[in-house]
Amino acid sequence: MNILITAFNTILYQPLLNILVLLYTYLGDFGIAVIVLTLIIKLLLYPSSLKSLKSQRALTELQPEIKKVQQQYKDDKTGQAKAMMELYKRKKISPFSGCLPLLFQLPILIALYRVFWGGLDSNQMAFLYSWVSAPGAVNTTFLGFLNLAQPNGVMAVLAGISQFIFSKLTMKPQKNSPGEKPGFTNMMQKQMIYFFPILTIMIVWRLPSAIGLYWLVSTLFSIIQHQLVFSRGQDTNPVSQKPTETEKRS
Repeated sequence: MNILITAFNTILYQPLLNILVLLYTYLGDFGIAVIVLTLIIKLLLYPSSLKSLKSQRALTELQPEIKKVQQQYKDDKTGQAKAMMELYKRKKISPFSGCLPLLFQLPILIALYRVFWGGLDSNQMAFLYSWVSAPGAVNTTFLGFLNLAQPNGVMAVLAGISQFIFSKLTMKPQKNSPGEKPGFTNMMQKQMIYFFPILTIMIVWRLPSAIGLYWLVSTLFSIIQHQLVFSRGQDTNPVSQKPTETEKRS
């Protein structure tokens, strides 16, 4: 357990703390430092999130074929699962790739919680690298009026709204044929569109508003990234591949 804690501090908490202190020292505003730190984290995670979005786009465009498989094996769940995995393998798509950014973000969020909760107090300064100077008393006010070391309902709601927009973009329910009842997956997606924003508000509501600011900026970045990926042409679509010689002959 001690090894895990030490690794967590060394790999995540300490670097994030030191970067935030350096940004605060040079920028002079705690909120702006949080925003810049958020952008740095998003840029570092950009390759994995981009891969996830491309896979998501491919899955969206693969829905007609997925629906055919579901109809063909509607009474054979084992055969349906096998056919679905074969379809994903043939199209070189991982249905679980969308979870990777979340798995990467969770430990970062925990580390940032530790950083922000302390408000960069004197106890945290012991974790600074030898070449990083302690800033002394840290003013956690953002733009002169919002104390990011304290919870803030407005910031929580803004984070929730941004999460709602992102959920609407990424969880578009599949369209059903006329007279067809909505499937379980569609119903779950519709519920998740509202569940995640509400959960975001509940989480951020009691935490330092620096967490809310991080969440807001991070989600806005993801929204822009999503729109860029989904508005591109066929070059970013893993499903749209050139036919092989076998496919041409057939």
